[in-house]
Formats: sequence, structure tokens, C-alpha cells
Amino acid sequence: NMIQILRPFSIILLLVSTLSACSMLPEQIDMTKEWSANRFYFEAHEAMTSGDYEKAIDYFEKLQARFPYDKHALQAQIEIVYTYYKWNETESAIAAADRFIKQHPRHPSVDYVYYMRGLVNYNAGETLFSKYVPTDPGMRDPKAMREAFQYFSKLVERFPNSKYTEDARKRMLYTRNKLAEHELHVARFYLGREAYVAASKRANYVIENFQKTPAVEEALLLSIEIYNKMGMEEMAADAQRVYDANYGS
Repeated sequence: NMIQILRPFSIILLLVSTLSACSMLPEQIDMTKEWSANRFYFEAHEAMTSGDYEKAIDYFEKLQARFPYDKHALQAQIEIVYTYYKWNETESAIAAADRFIKQHPRHPSVDYVYYMRGLVNYNAGETLFSKYVPTDPGMRDPKAMREAFQYFSKLVERFPNSKYTEDARKRMLYTRNKLAEHELHVARFYLGREAYVAASKRANYVIENFQKTPAVEEALLLSIEIYNKMGMEEMAADAQRVYDANYGS
């Protein structure tokens, strides 16, 4: 009788043990539990350089969480910006870069973080302009391009001797041209809908704020056309004189 009583109890224990074992599936076991900060950084860096950005992000994040004051965690803060960027985690890359710039403004690698901050926005803005083409071009928010220009400009101003500065200068020129083109697209859109005041404001904005860009020539021609359509002959003549002085044969 005693054996019969114990047998169900033994079965229950066996079931509990089996369930406990099942609950610890391989993917739930934290293989990094005993890792040192150095091991975390080595594995994360290896994953990053081999293109396994998802794994690199996981290791960099765990490194920062478990060893926040270790020198490897500080380096991880820098490298995770690039890793987020490559994994198309734009918002995370921006947040990580902003946090590092705020907390370590005099770090020897802060110029690189400024560069990456600009590059993240630069690529986000380029993707928007090249792939997203709504009916109303005014719906394209050039915020990303503006921020790219802003951070490239800060890099050039604060770190003129940085190895990233020359590339930043080139991207600033391109970014400025793209911003000017955006304003022209919007001006044309308003002109096509006979919203002449709005079109004129956009064209004048290009003329006043994007000097020395190719867009200025077309902005002047648009201004002449807009003023003529509005019956503002004197303003049209003034715009024509400016155009002739700068672009006339």
C-alpha cells in the first residue's frame, strides 16, 4: 500500500522535473552570464566586423548594462552608434550618438560620433528623397537632411583637423544642394496650383539662403514667372536684372 501511495507522488515529481527542464530551452539560457567586460567587447566587436549586427547590438547593450563603468563599455557606446546605423536602427543610432556627445564632449573620439550623427541623418534623408515621392513634394520633410548638415557643420567647425572633416565638407555641399532642390520642388508645386504667394516665398527662400547652389538660377527664373503671373511687373524686372547680371550671356 505504501508503494502504491508513493508511486503517484513520484510521477508528480517526475513531471515537475520534466517541465522545469523544458522551461530552460537552449535559446533561453544566457550563455553570457559569466562573461567579463573584455569578453563582451571582443565578441561584440567580432560580430560587428563580420556583419552580424544584431548579435553585436545584443552584446554591446549587455556590456553597457552589466559593466557601465568599464572602459570597454565606453568604447561600446561609440561602436554601437555605427552598429545601429548598419542595422537600420536609425532612431537608436541617433539616441546613442546624442547621449555620447552630451556625456563625453571632450572624448578623443567624439569627432567620429559627430560624423556618424550626421551620416545617419544624411542617409535617412537621402532615402526619403529618393524613394518616397508623394504627390505633394511639401510632404517630404527635409528634417533629416537639415540635421545632417547641422552635425557635419559642427564637426567641421570644432574639429577642422579630424580625418572625417573632409568627407563631411563634401556631404555638406551635397546636402545643401538637396535642401535647395527641395524648396524648388515645393515652389513648382505651388506655382502649378496657382498659389503664387506661396510659390514666391519658396523661390525667394532659395535665393536668399542657398547662394552659390545650382538651384538659385532656376529660383530666379521661377520668381520672374511668378511675378509676371501676379502682374507685378516691376518685381519681375528686378528679378530679371539680377538673373542677367549673374547668369546672362
